[in-house]
Amino acid sequence: MYEEDVTERPREIGDRPMMDRECTKEYRPNKQQILREYTIELRFLSVGCVIRVGCKEIPFTNVSEAMEELNKYVSNPYEEGKRWNQIFDSAE
Repeated sequence: MYEEDVTERPREIGDRPMMDRECTKEYRPNKQQILREYTIELRFLSVGCVIRVGCKEIPFTNVSEAMEELNKYVSNPYEEGKRWNQIFDSAE
């Protein structure tokens, strides 16, 4: 086999591999992207209601409490989604 003389050129900042680069920001989809990702359904019961977001169902005995939580989710779906996922994960 032939040996090639490979001289490595000086590396510039833009040449660094991804693992060397500092990641300063977490990717965060915008509000509309998150809200389009899952279907939101409301089912009112004789007492309270059930809110379904994607495949998760959350029962509420108080409709006004459910609406408060739904409004929080619509206002900030990224943070509220993380909060609810933590609640679901701890319940399993």
